[in-house]
Amino acid sequence: MFLWLDRSVRLASGLIATISMAMLAFGLYLQHSQGLDPCPMCIVQRYALLFVAIIALLISASGKKSTQMVALVMLASGAGFGAFVAARQSWLQWFPPEVATCGRDFYGMIESYPLSRAIPMIFKGSGDCAAIDWAFLGGSIANWAFVWFCGVMVLALTILWRRVLRPRR
Repeated sequence: MFLWLDRSVRLASGLIATISMAMLAFGLYLQHSQGLDPCPMCIVQRYALLFVAIIALLISASGKKSTQMVALVMLASGAGFGAFVAARQSWLQWFPPEVATCGRDFYGMIESYPLSRAIPMIFKGSGDCAAIDWAFLGGSIANWAFVWFCGVMVLALTILWRRVLRPRR
């Protein structure tokens, strides 16, 4: 498997970008066709997915190893951030707050408060973030996003590790 990965970094990155965009499209489908409004943490995860997709596209479009290495670090960082947000939301879903009140929406927080105050409010979550409106094979959207982000992060770190330990000549 590692030999294939060493030769096919651009293909793997293209696959990551395609799956990330499909996940974003599915989220938009759930929002606009099924009426599931995203909570603030869901929106942050969407931005993380978009970041992962753009960076993965950059990797797949670039043939330069140095560009790919920098982009792989950015990909692992973006996926790690997305995994953190998805894990926090999963935690809120498994252990909902005692008072489940709907907080302000994401844009309302950004417009009404300074960024230094709005960002902690986003990660605090709300009753909306603890709700499980859709599930597949027992996992919520946040659970599946966590699995995806972790997979992308592990893959990016594996490629980096292989390139640092076994550089091509």
